[in-house]
Amino acid sequence: QVQLVESGGGLVQAGGSLRLSCAASGRTFSSFAMGWFRQAPGKERDIVAAISRSGGRTYYADPVKGRVTISRDNAKNTVFLQMYALKPEDTAVYYCAARERTYGANYYTRRDDYDYWGQGTQVTVSS
Repeated sequence: QVQLVESGGGLVQAGGSLRLSCAASGRTFSSFAMGWFRQAPGKERDIVAAISRSGGRTYYADPVKGRVTISRDNAKNTVFLQMYALKPEDTAVYYCAARERTYGANYYTRRDDYDYWGQGTQVTVSS
């Protein structure tokens, strides 16, 4: 089993920044591909960003491209999502996810690709 705990969410004004963290425990973190998803009220849970197990490859969804950076520190079992120039439409619950079976330097972008999920952290962007 893997436990994922997100932190860093909160209320921020449009144009502001936030850094989300996801701490993992229970298994070898460096063997997992990681992702960040978000879900706004009444909407699907969508990919925000993904990162390969080594951190060498990353993916960003179009709505956030250029405004977020995903990174990981395998020594600290933590993945980060740095968000800049936040917009009201970024308001959502943000979830961290881990995939156990990985191949090479792949990242994964579908919800069904992931085996473990955190409880989520709320991000609210006011206009």
